[in-house]
Amino acid sequence: MIDIHSHILPGVDDGAQTIEESIEMARVAVEEGIDTIVATPHHQNGDFKNYKNDILIQVSELNRVLEEEEIPLTVLPGQETRIHGGMVEDLQKEEILPINEYSKYVFVEFPHDQVPSYASNLLFNLQVEGYQPIIVHPERNLQLQDNPNLLYSLVKNGAFSQVTAGSITGKFGRTAKKIAYQLIDANLTHVIASDAQNAKGRAFKLKEAYNEIRKHYGQSMMDYFSDNAQYVIDNEPLASDPPLHVKKKKVLGIF
Repeated sequence: MIDIHSHILPGVDDGAQTIEESIEMARVAVEEGIDTIVATPHHQNGDFKNYKNDILIQVSELNRVLEEEEIPLTVLPGQETRIHGGMVEDLQKEEILPINEYSKYVFVEFPHDQVPSYASNLLFNLQVEGYQPIIVHPERNLQLQDNPNLLYSLVKNGAFSQVTAGSITGKFGRTAKKIAYQLIDANLTHVIASDAQNAKGRAFKLKEAYNEIRKHYGQSMMDYFSDNAQYVIDNEPLASDPPLHVKKKKVLGIF
């Protein structure tokens, strides 16, 4: 399995704090069946700044340590960048790191409680520059939880999204789980990833999430998400179906 979103780099954000914790996360990932993982430390979220060149050096060092420990896990470089008006310029200055360095895919994180009013224009401008924005964990955003159809226009205009494995399994609560499944039903999400921060409390849950997807939707939907993770790191076009509006669920026979 490929996990395109993790906080496995030691001491750079709210993920692993020491190299020992990174090694423990790597062992757990391998036990779960993950062989390739993208390290995506937070950047420009108000608490952490992790620039492209620094991440590349840190990923190289972590891979060296994992090889010494004989842990069969490949770590690729990435970055979870909080949306801000200067993203295009920061990509041009090589401060922002696309997934696997040379791909066109760029993670975009919204604030926890809102979708900024300039988001649509910024995502469009990223695409004009040749990048493909992937909105991370939209199902955990409070404004999107209240109105998931806000994501519809962003996806219709070319953005992609990535749902957290723990949301599929219920780790982030009933609302996040409900929205995650609504986004899947409406073709509004394209990749599942762990967003793991440690080996226990915020672990991977990726295998469990894939099993849930297979149980609810069948093997083909599981393959869809698995294949898209491969396409991201290979810089290939993602599989996608036309986005739909999220339908309100009936309660006791009424809307």
